[in-house]
Amino acid sequence: MPYEPPPHLAELTLAEIAEQVAARKLPPVEGWAPEKQGDSMMRIAADGTWFHEGSPIRREAMVRAFSGLLTRDESGQHWLVTPFEKLTIEVEDAGFIATDVARKDDGLAFRLSTDELVIAGPDHALIARGDAETPAIYLHVRRGCEARLNRSTYQQLAEIALAESDDWTVESQGERYSLLPA
Repeated sequence: MPYEPPPHLAELTLAEIAEQVAARKLPPVEGWAPEKQGDSMMRIAADGTWFHEGSPIRREAMVRAFSGLLTRDESGQHWLVTPFEKLTIEVEDAGFIATDVARKDDGLAFRLSTDELVIAGPDHALIARGDAETPAIYLHVRRGCEARLNRSTYQQLAEIALAESDDWTVESQGERYSLLPA
């Protein structure tokens, strides 16, 4: 069956986005305890490009498959986890890139470069980092992994914040987030 990406955020209601999120079947890596550890020889560049042994991975389906295996531990190390192996992966900034955002009812819905949809809220916090000169906004995705908002998505979120208040904050699913680095 050919891959069909989810519709554009603008075309979906918050309930439809929540259905899309719930329908995504991710591998149960939390329940796996692989005995073998090693290095995947993979890297995720700051722009979200995945590399293997120095060459970009051009097949988007492979990137989507690998992204479902991605975790990050408390020390900040990223891993690709399978039932048989736990392999390190170098991540320059964040494991994912948020490429779109839309205000939907009481939620902020994000599309990632892997076509996943994430709704900011209690389980998916927005975090402002950097400083006033070089701010960066991150979205918790899952298993310790985050998505950095790309420039256009950051601008979209800033426009939402300014339209709703004058304090550079946004709300989603009952949670309030500052867009200003602490």
